Amino acid sequence: MSETIIALIIFIATYTFIISEKIDRTAISFLGASLLILFGILTEEEALHFIDFNTIGLLVGMMIIVNILKSTGLFQYIAIKSAKISKGDPLKIMIIFCFVTAILSAFLDNVTTVLLIAPVTLVITDTLNLNPIPFLIPQILSSNIGGTATLIGDPPNIMIGSSANIGFLHFILNTGPISLIILIITVYLFKFMYKKQLIVDEETKKKIFKFDEKLALKDRKLLIKCLTVLFLVVCGLMTHQYVGLESSSVALIGASIMMVISKANVEEVLHSIEWTTIFFFMFLFILVGGIEKVGIIDEIAQVIVSFASDNLALATILLLWSSSILSSFLDNIPFVATMIPLIKKISLLSDINVMPLWWALSLGACLGGNGSLIGASANVIVAGILKKNNHSISFIEYLKIGFPLMILSIILSTIYLIAFYI
Repeated sequence: MSETIIALIIFIATYTFIISEKIDRTAISFLGASLLILFGILTEEEALHFIDFNTIGLLVGMMIIVNILKSTGLFQYIAIKSAKISKGDPLKIMIIFCFVTAILSAFLDNVTTVLLIAPVTLVITDTLNLNPIPFLIPQILSSNIGGTATLIGDPPNIMIGSSANIGFLHFILNTGPISLIILIITVYLFKFMYKKQLIVDEETKKKIFKFDEKLALKDRKLLIKCLTVLFLVVCGLMTHQYVGLESSSVALIGASIMMVISKANVEEVLHSIEWTTIFFFMFLFILVGGIEKVGIIDEIAQVIVSFASDNLALATILLLWSSSILSSFLDNIPFVATMIPLIKKISLLSDINVMPLWWALSLGACLGGNGSLIGASANVIVAGILKKNNHSISFIEYLKIGFPLMILSIILSTIYLIAFYI
């Protein structure tokens, strides 16, 4: 049996198990990567070479920064303050929380954002005697839309930025405008959908003012230090291409400084890193590297080049829609990991401007997560939080709301890409 067939079988089998979720995704990807080495498809050195350590470093650095920052109570403070600004009006709270969630998700990972905002939302909805679902479903969509806007907002963007050498500023200038438009339209539609469910009397509204946001801030001195470091990290990410540093170096330098100035327990900080996610990324890079080495990526790229050379617009739109539909029901990270070397190979084999393809992949993979309850990690986390608090939302119930709004966002993205990039 040839190396090509063996690599393809291992790749397809591994992805099948990842999609089925019958075996832990990190464990099965570990096995798949190991089999590539066992069968001699890759050497140990080649396997390590295929791992994008810039992506890994950026993820680890940002995880450390966020986990130290959240210990200050800043995010709870923001949520309570936002509720007070709305003067207890449920509709205004829903709208403000959507924008707060989107902004935070642009600079933090989506899971961290919803883990911080959702519990506060539940306290507020309990106080107002309201169903939390009209608040939390909009937050899910806002989180995924906000994450689309920046290099560090969603893992697919981190992977794309690292592989295509696209900087923070370049990302926010290209995916930011359409993300903002989609967010505004989505929030407006939610306002229309939930308007009748978000009504309380004036006495109930006054209960919101019993919350003291100042009590949420646990360490003000640490907060100032952390915000200073975070500001410098964001500035560094915006300018890293001009100062000769990788984005991972900026994040890791910031993380190391924050660990020192916070005097945080190093073991606790390192334990808070999502190592299963980190290793999942590493093994995926090796799996894709296996089919890249045996020439499968080259062959697929040749076919796409012959098609896209005359139909770049169609190729871009097909990539946008296929990535969004797939990402609605499957993990978008494996899909993006497979597409990245393909697009890179297309750029090497032809004179085609592949930037529209990068933006299509980013928008499709990130926004597609809104399509179903399993489309993104943030969706699953919020569903779990609701269940623990004696509320529930079914797969179909979410699908009726999330999928049409996701399709709308992809229609808007299609118009955007055609108008400005094709």
